[in-house]
Amino acid sequence: MASSSVLTWANALTLNRLLLCLPLYLLIRNELWSWAAVCLFFAVVSDLLDGKVARTQGTSSTLGGFFDHATDAILVTTGCLALAQSEVIGFALVWLIPTAFFQYSLDSRILTGRALRSSALGRVNGIGYFVLVCTAVGSYLLDWSWLQMLLPTFAWVLVASTLVSIADRLQATIRKPNQG
Repeated sequence: MASSSVLTWANALTLNRLLLCLPLYLLIRNELWSWAAVCLFFAVVSDLLDGKVARTQGTSSTLGGFFDHATDAILVTTGCLALAQSEVIGFALVWLIPTAFFQYSLDSRILTGRALRSSALGRVNGIGYFVLVCTAVGSYLLDWSWLQMLLPTFAWVLVASTLVSIADRLQATIRKPNQG
């Protein structure tokens, strides 16, 4: 059963994750790695729980799904911005993540009330963005320089896979009207 109410426990969990974006940014920028790790822990837990809570309580909705995905995009973009400004990774993901999310939203026709439709590569990228930010924070927290050296390469792999995902989605969108 889908709910039309915005005031749900699942949306409250998502809102808490959204409220962690600015603190996460500031904690990474100020190299407060322990606190950044705590912030990420609560963000990841809320991300794992919000969908389960919505389904269990019968309150899942298109709006709730969009809110969840938008919050994820904002959180990982904010984390990548802090990492880029700290010269840990380049700035490409800071622009590509919101671009991919915007395309994903438009392609899914979210404005017409449809649920978001993700691709397999889009899901992998979404997880990869979280893994990048969490790995960066963890590597600095644990002072693992060997892992820190891999972060720019991991970020560029995500840049490449995000560009492939954007191109694939665009190609599918262009093909769709012609298949009629």
